[in-house]
Amino acid sequence: MIVLIVIALGSLVSMPVTAYLHFTDSAPAYGGSFTEGIVGAPKYINPLLAQANDTDRDITALIFSGLTKFDENGELVMDLAKTYDVSDDGLTYTFTLRDNIFWHDNEPITADDVVFTILTAQNENYNSLHIINWKGVEVSKIDSRTIAFKLKNQYAHFLNNTTLGIIPKHLWENVKPVNFGLSDLNTKPIGSGPYKFEKLKKDEFGNIKEYELRAFKEYHDEGPFIKTIIFKFYMSEEDMLDAKNNGDINSLSVSSQGLKKIKFKQRATINKIKLPRYFSVFFNQNQSSALSDKNVRLALNYATNKQELTNEILGGNAEIVNSPILSNLLGLKSPSISYSYDKNKAISLLEEKDWLLQSPENSEGTSKDEGELSPFRFKGEEEDIEELRIELTTSDWPELLNIATEIKKQWEEIGVGVDLQVLPLPELQQVIKERQYEALLFGEVLNINIDPFSFWHSSEKKDPGLNLSLYDNKSADQLLENARQTVSFDERMRVYEEFQDILIEDAPAVFLYSPDYLYVQPDKIKNNNTKIISVPSERFGNINKWYINTKRVFK
Repeated sequence: MIVLIVIALGSLVSMPVTAYLHFTDSAPAYGGSFTEGIVGAPKYINPLLAQANDTDRDITALIFSGLTKFDENGELVMDLAKTYDVSDDGLTYTFTLRDNIFWHDNEPITADDVVFTILTAQNENYNSLHIINWKGVEVSKIDSRTIAFKLKNQYAHFLNNTTLGIIPKHLWENVKPVNFGLSDLNTKPIGSGPYKFEKLKKDEFGNIKEYELRAFKEYHDEGPFIKTIIFKFYMSEEDMLDAKNNGDINSLSVSSQGLKKIKFKQRATINKIKLPRYFSVFFNQNQSSALSDKNVRLALNYATNKQELTNEILGGNAEIVNSPILSNLLGLKSPSISYSYDKNKAISLLEEKDWLLQSPENSEGTSKDEGELSPFRFKGEEEDIEELRIELTTSDWPELLNIATEIKKQWEEIGVGVDLQVLPLPELQQVIKERQYEALLFGEVLNINIDPFSFWHSSEKKDPGLNLSLYDNKSADQLLENARQTVSFDERMRVYEEFQDILIEDAPAVFLYSPDYLYVQPDKIKNNNTKIISVPSERFGNINKWYINTKRVFK
């Protein structure tokens, strides 16, 4: 009888619980927090100034909204705008803003804010890196909710530019250009994104060490659900990894080598996100007579074992690249020319142009030290001897340094001398700006809707252009110009296929690999379904849908 009574009571208790679970679903609930580590420190939390610094871009992406944004699938979707229309001639884009959208200080967002942002970006006195994207675009206010952009020529990638974060006119209009980068609004910003600035902490030297964001409950889209995000800043990846292993942070972006050093004390998710970027060795023929020899450039391509680089140094977390277009990402045909690893072919190409190894009989040699024979190739005789030696410049970031060291080893196996120049990022950026390098191991981040114009058109050879090889080919230029005005995706891809074949034939670089973007998060964070991003900060593209806490809701 006692057992039967217990069973009966248990049934009475379990029935409503079972019924409740049956008729309800688990749903995101407000609350929770996480702490993320970042290498670097914030300086300009401002969409118009943040482009040169990943830390700035990360936080800016959370605080500001654009007319559009990229979602977790890499698709362009509406953000502050609810609709847009394109004129029949493809020259005028008209955007209509959502209703009831607000800044973090609860002021309404209007078309005036959009027009002000674009005009500021176009004004060279404000030193915005976006000036090139908006050059020649006329912006006008139709009414308080409607904005029109008029282009001089059709531009297939124009919509990418509309992801630019909008800044509030009522706060910025009285800031003079000379003070634009000095305003407190750059570190204590007011935006319209899913998270708003809460507070920051500085050390005794005035360096920002922590940055706290709070969910903006008036956000114009779903969520956000996670209440608080805290960022902590570190001088190097090594310092950040120590913080992770000590439990000071629980979320971070990390290199392949850094991932091996994490001690996973708690369950975590390693998100491998596709990012349209690639690393290459860019050849500057203006700084090296040897690199102006096409056979040398071809030989260096054949002498580079990309498979070994990706397997041994990157742990397989990368894809080999043979083109600047990232053919696999866009579904393009593979280039008609590729340079697979072939050491003998590389040697043959060098000898074909009389780049010879030092022979014991030629005691004059190419060495600077009398009596010592150089192990590297040379050409010429007596006083007119040129040694085949190249200076390879790169960052002191450990992963790139290891890649550079392995490339040096591979190239020296075919008799090419390599001098490594390893620089901290600020010095490297100056060297790149001045184009003072012979060969540069560096990366380029593209957009999901890839437009290689700024990376390879001859007009972009000088800073702030991104043509790091100073590549100049009239046929390639024409194709890049045509692609920008080709609205049809399929036709544009055919133009890019032709362009990539011309460029690869000229061998202005050694294309190496496209690494996965590795983002480590605690398991408590749910619903991060990001698969592809165009820049690292877009890992937060759907953060308003992430959640930690849950609740039951009726079906």
